[in-house]
Amino acid sequence: MKQKQMKYKKYASVTAKLLLVALVVASFPIAAHRAQAASLTSMRAIASRLAENTNSNYTIYFVSPTGIQSGTSDDIIMTFSSDFVLAAEAVANFDFAVGDSGTCTTAVFTEETLATSASGTEWGIDVTGDVITLEPETDDTHAGGLCYRLEAGTIATSGGTGAADTIQNGGLDNDDTIVFSGGFGDTGTIALDIISNDQVVITATVDPTITFTIDDNAIGFGTLSSSTGRWATADATGANASPALPTAANVLTVATNAASGYALTYNGATLTSGGNTIDVATVTGDGDGTPGTEQFGLTLSTSGDATIASGYQRDATPDFNFVASTTTTIASETGPTDTETFSVSYLANIRGNTEAGAYSTTLTYIATGTF
Repeated sequence: MKQKQMKYKKYASVTAKLLLVALVVASFPIAAHRAQAASLTSMRAIASRLAENTNSNYTIYFVSPTGIQSGTSDDIIMTFSSDFVLAAEAVANFDFAVGDSGTCTTAVFTEETLATSASGTEWGIDVTGDVITLEPETDDTHAGGLCYRLEAGTIATSGGTGAADTIQNGGLDNDDTIVFSGGFGDTGTIALDIISNDQVVITATVDPTITFTIDDNAIGFGTLSSSTGRWATADATGANASPALPTAANVLTVATNAASGYALTYNGATLTSGGNTIDVATVTGDGDGTPGTEQFGLTLSTSGDATIASGYQRDATPDFNFVASTTTTIASETGPTDTETFSVSYLANIRGNTEAGAYSTTLTYIATGTF
């Protein structure tokens, strides 16, 4: 009986000690990791090309709920599908930035300095095969919930200009991925669909064109006088000339898409009545010429920037000129042009003994494009 009691006391003592150990363990739980690893959010991989076996720039966004602690243990690993080709490591091929919020579309990003290995203020970046590894700077910690951005290729400009072949897409398939892992703890996967051709060729044809108009094909001076010059008018009654800007009798317009522009010419005889003619004239800086002498000429101005031939400028002190029965260029352009308007004025003077008669002439205007 005494032996049984001693045995019972021994068991009770062992049990009490075990309970005490259990209470101590419960009172001091094992230290947990700094945060519970989570799934990345807002993951996007924006490619400049999705065609198979084609170089492409990539902008990769992701939000880390856990955050990133300083030091290399919290590295970020991005693993591309095995048929992607990543260029050998070059810091200039990448830009890495941290946003000030978890909304990637509106966050303000601060560019981090990249180097081949991490240091106090520099992130390390390494490319091995199809894997990009980012190692955090050792002097800073980034809170959870921030958006991160990695740019690869020619869009990486912070440390120089990235190479076009930084990332080459894989072959044709719809199951390519970028898988996130690493010491920072969060994980996620971005899906990519690489296709045979991601471009659409759009064609169009623009025909060569030229448009030419004359608003009035019948104009006149009315009755000529040796005492005053006359301007032709659209109603054919004419008007007395003066030294000022002459009245426009008709309007010509030209428009063309010709690569080398156009030329505007005229051809025709002087004013003629049977065998009698009125002399052609060269009048410089005078709206009414020299009354009492025979003169016939024209002048023009433009609403655009066409070049008016010398001797034909129509302004406050106009120049009149005329070359009979010879194709003569009076205006030109050297390239395509929208509609240009030409206002044309005509001057006639006669002597006191100019032969009586009904005088007329027909001028032919031609606009020729140089395509």
